[in-house]
Amino acid sequence: MNDDELEGTEAPLLEHLIELRRRLLYCVATLVVTFAVAFYFAKPIFGFLVHPLAEAGQNKLIYTQIFEAFLVQIKVAFFAAMMVSFPVIANQLWQFVAPGLYKREKRALLPFLFATPILFMLGAAMAYFVAIPVALKFLLGMQGDLGGGVTQEALPAVGNYLTFVMQFLFAFGISFLLPVLLMLLERSGIVTFEQLKGAWRYAVVAAFAIAAVLTPPDIGSQLLLAFPLCGLYLLSLVAIWFTRRRREKDAAAEAAAEG
Repeated sequence: MNDDELEGTEAPLLEHLIELRRRLLYCVATLVVTFAVAFYFAKPIFGFLVHPLAEAGQNKLIYTQIFEAFLVQIKVAFFAAMMVSFPVIANQLWQFVAPGLYKREKRALLPFLFATPILFMLGAAMAYFVAIPVALKFLLGMQGDLGGGVTQEALPAVGNYLTFVMQFLFAFGISFLLPVLLMLLERSGIVTFEQLKGAWRYAVVAAFAIAAVLTPPDIGSQLLLAFPLCGLYLLSLVAIWFTRRRREKDAAAEAAAEG
């Protein structure tokens, strides 16, 4: 390979690296700005996350380490910044990848790009308004008299409670992305509709196993995650069936037009 050929191959790579750096700088700048704003409002945001605990009758949080409350504010700000920045980060990723895609591939991927944050927010909303209150009611119900004049009282720490809430929010949010994952796998040819349809029994078992791992040990929280997972799997099958029929019709129309 001569020098001219080397220059011809290096230039596109250099352009891609420059473009990637520019997109990453946009993402980092967005995260920095949103983190600064979220840190300013960290206490109200954490107050929103603590609301289910107050509704469950627990009006007190403690911290046993000097820096714990401050670190919780940083974590809250970071999580909030990630949530707010996701549309910008996803758009920058799309802007970097899109020029290398065919028009048909762009049309195929765009719905998934828009569906991802919506489904994640639906899952997180279900966790906040339904699953977390159920779990807190069960767990805080263990307070009381143990006999022999001994009582037990819940004194949750701010750090532990934040971990508890974020575990629920991310578990439900990511679980609700199941349709996007399955449709992408089918679209890429890794799995087929027939394989997914035949594996529904295994999917039900997997849903309950995932729910048992990601939620507290009370049966209510596990069912609140397992049943939506089963429903989302069924919804994925229906969506894949419709999209496959549409692709077949489009392919037949293109073949007829070419013929």
